[in-house]
Amino acid sequence: MEKVRVFFDEEADILEVQIGKARKAVSKETKNDVIKRIDPETGELIGFTILNFLKRFKKEDERVKGIGITP
Repeated sequence: MEKVRVFFDEEADILEVQIGKARKAVSKETKNDVIKRIDPETGELIGFTILNFLKRFKKEDERVKGIGITP
């Protein structure tokens, strides 16, 4: 099982998740403020960033608390 690293920048309101070791990736932004990082050789998802994280999940306070982030 690969390590999953999570970083939250409160000032920028972004949550970043890295799956496995850092490596080259192609970033693809979705329509809902999520940026996926894809390994260009394998097509594997190796991380993602959620923009406006707390703003987006403020209404769902309990879900955010469940992952250890306090709004």
